[in-house]
Amino acid sequence: MAGILAWFWNERFWLPHNVTWADLKNTEEATFPQAEDLYLAFPLAFCIFMVRLIFERFVAKPCAIALNIQANGPQIAQPNAILEKVFTAITKHPDEKRLEGLSKQLDWDVRSIQHWFRQRRNQEKPSTLTRFCESMWKFSFSLYIFTYGVRFLKKTPWLWNTKHCWYNYPYQPLTTDLHYYYILELSFYWSLMFSQFTDIKRKDFGIMFLHHLTAISLITFSYVNNMARVGTLVLCLHDSADALLEAAKMANYAKFQKMCDLLFVMFAMVFITTRLGIFPLWVLNTTLFESWEIIGPYPSWWVFNLLLLLIQGLNCFWSYLIIKMACKAVSRGKVSKDDRSDIESSSDEEDSEPPGKNPHTATTTNGTSGTNGYLLTGPCSMDD
Repeated sequence: MAGILAWFWNERFWLPHNVTWADLKNTEEATFPQAEDLYLAFPLAFCIFMVRLIFERFVAKPCAIALNIQANGPQIAQPNAILEKVFTAITKHPDEKRLEGLSKQLDWDVRSIQHWFRQRRNQEKPSTLTRFCESMWKFSFSLYIFTYGVRFLKKTPWLWNTKHCWYNYPYQPLTTDLHYYYILELSFYWSLMFSQFTDIKRKDFGIMFLHHLTAISLITFSYVNNMARVGTLVLCLHDSADALLEAAKMANYAKFQKMCDLLFVMFAMVFITTRLGIFPLWVLNTTLFESWEIIGPYPSWWVFNLLLLLIQGLNCFWSYLIIKMACKAVSRGKVSKDDRSDIESSSDEEDSEPPGKNPHTATTTNGTSGTNGYLLTGPCSMDD
């Protein structure tokens, strides 16, 4: 284990040439980032998660109820023993061949069976109230951490001249405000990493998991090798649009459509401007070029910049989704569904029952009453 630790903390990987860990030990004159400081993030992440539970129950839920947001979830599929068995034991997404077989067995038309499976899948999704509470928590924390970051950074020289991120590097003292900002951000991402498995599941679960993992790696990397100054720029820039997104979702859940549209437009403008404009032209410029001129590259420098480029790739992916959603919103006249939505919808649901067999009067081959079938009603969709 000692050999593994010695290999992992190799100074030639983490630090510039002629710099050792001994040079960055804390003294009475100056305090520097220490790797063991990062252990504080784990108990703090647990505390953040507990605060979230309390906030959602005693703050967000009363607000949702005051806005007449109901706790009921998607429409419940009519009980049917045969379809339920297929859904739970075989597949939640039956193919065309299986649909035809079920159609003959139940004497239902294929569209009614497809509609039943769609509603049954949606039935396991959380209610609008649950979604509102989650968004309100993320909105509140994002607004707080972004506000704190702006108030902190406006007093620093590297906000106005990014070359100060590299002057006298790595012998840059760690201030109390910077330490608090970093540990709080790291703790929040750890809490998101764990809660992602219990939160609302969305289509981009894998991408979000990769994002959280990359963010944690970046924060850890930049803290250990004292790139915290440029790290604060990355954190604050990426926090700038989050509160607007969650506010737009809250407005959508509360059915304030005009406010939702306005907030979404603001979010899209801020997101695309900061992540496709300011981030590459300002942050990547200083991490790739200004740092090269002032301190020169070394192994962990390459890893840090590769992680930043990975973040930029994710930014491009999400910008594509936002632009795609905006184009749909323009054609519809409103913003009503996030492309990351976990609730399915289909134009099939909006169609009336086609002529043919009636699932409510038919009997199955095994004697199951047709009243266990599904009554095709109006569209079932819950916006995200």
